[in-house]
Amino acid sequence: MSASESSMKVHQAVAKALIDNGVDTIFGLLGDANMFMVDSFVHEFGGKFVAAAHETGSALMALGYASLSGKIGICTVTHGPAVSNTVTALIEGVKGSVPIVVLCGDTKIEEREQNQNIPQRDIIVATGAGFEQVRSPRTVVQDLARALHRARTEYRPIALNIPIDFDWKDVEYEPVRVLTPDSRALVTESEDLDNAIGIIAAARRPLILAGRGAATAEARDAIIKLAERIEAPLATTLKAKDLFRGQEFNIGTCGTVSAPAAVETIMEADCIISFGASLTFRTTSHGSFLKGKRVVQINLEPSEIAKNIQPDVGLVGDPGRVAQLIHHWLDEAEIAPSGWTGEDLRQRHAGAHPELDSELDYDNGTVNFRRALLKLDDAVPDDRVLVTDGGRFMRHPWELSRTSGLQSFIATMNCGSIGMGFGHAIGAAFAAKGRPVLLVTGDGGFVHGGLAEFNTAVRQKLDLIVVICNDGAFGSEVAKFTWKVTDRRMAPELISFDWPEFAPVAQSLGGDGVTVRSFADLDIAAGAIRNRSRDRPLLIDLKVDPYRMQMS
Repeated sequence: MSASESSMKVHQAVAKALIDNGVDTIFGLLGDANMFMVDSFVHEFGGKFVAAAHETGSALMALGYASLSGKIGICTVTHGPAVSNTVTALIEGVKGSVPIVVLCGDTKIEEREQNQNIPQRDIIVATGAGFEQVRSPRTVVQDLARALHRARTEYRPIALNIPIDFDWKDVEYEPVRVLTPDSRALVTESEDLDNAIGIIAAARRPLILAGRGAATAEARDAIIKLAERIEAPLATTLKAKDLFRGQEFNIGTCGTVSAPAAVETIMEADCIISFGASLTFRTTSHGSFLKGKRVVQINLEPSEIAKNIQPDVGLVGDPGRVAQLIHHWLDEAEIAPSGWTGEDLRQRHAGAHPELDSELDYDNGTVNFRRALLKLDDAVPDDRVLVTDGGRFMRHPWELSRTSGLQSFIATMNCGSIGMGFGHAIGAAFAAKGRPVLLVTGDGGFVHGGLAEFNTAVRQKLDLIVVICNDGAFGSEVAKFTWKVTDRRMAPELISFDWPEFAPVAQSLGGDGVTVRSFADLDIAAGAIRNRSRDRPLLIDLKVDPYRMQMS
């Protein structure tokens, strides 16, 4: 870069620094404090900008992109209320350990009485996200690099605060490329390793559990080989859903959403070997799945070991390589396999099928959601990415909808809020590399986030299939109401909503839409999935009875 080429404005330097660090896509909403940076990113340096309808949506898109791609998601917003609008998304990212950087504009330093001047640092830090302040025009590239580095190494959102005063200041651009070395830690000889191998060797009914931290092709293959070596069934946490799909002794999800056959097997196990899982109270079913068992916990991140439970042994290392190491030493010691994966276990799980009610539809213009979801799921290509919103319905797609196992599933319930799914689905679509994205959401969650961003998916020509579980209410509250009605005498109309018809709304926003009121309508909906134009979103509005829906 020549001397003349290195002289640029701050907004150009930020855009160029992003490009130099491998960022090719930014999600956001323009305002006074970021419009010139985004314009430079797109028109001077060839980046892509995805304009959201709302700042919440833009931050959720960055989270969805990061969750699926393994890269840092980038979001940009202007100052004041634009920053405060990202709060819930930041909390979701913090609780989900998702690395994104939010480029926040800020008001002029001397304009204390400016309407949009708010305590941005205090608001962001309160979410649990990290905060970096651009110290001066001269340091802007270094400050951005630090924010990127922190997002990657701290596994959480980091906000970079850039005062609007700096935008047109002159700087001499010098690239700073963020170094994030490949973390491939391997356990060396130690007492912990000896104890772990001893526990595994002594186990008669070992169970191998894999979490999101082990959801790579290399780790999966090594873990499967170890399971075969010790004759152990395989399970995953929810976030690693379908990692072992197709394996003979895959028992599915371990946790509060486990199938009955899986629960039986988990309870019988005498040892759990956990790879890349935090072992939260949901995965361990409030600790009940660990009672009477030895636990070996393996994780690349030292902070995850004993974070939620106290294992018998903790090993810090790359899950795949540790699985290979354990396999090696078991062979060296000539340890016999456990013998647990025999005919009894095979038959137990071969006969395990999802429980389905006999009815297909009802006489009030609604359908059986579980049966409808299965029929629609069969119509979606196998290479889909699955995104689920929060709500009463969510357990059903977790159990019934398929994924391809690796980088294929996002559950947006880290902070317990509905309405997170649509933004995540848009971000995931940009990381999906040509695969369709299936979003299962509720009517309340769709109104929260989908109505605002559906046209964003249209404008971006996204291959997105949106299935709405529409019970005309906030379904979780309906379930709570029916449980508490005799004691509290609540009025049902307080939690019921006369929504508009969503399929025509989707069409008016530029997408496709189908309404399903009977099982016969499902053939039309399945046909729409198979024959859809893949350059626009398709919405399927499933009408369901709130009083016939199972509680997740």
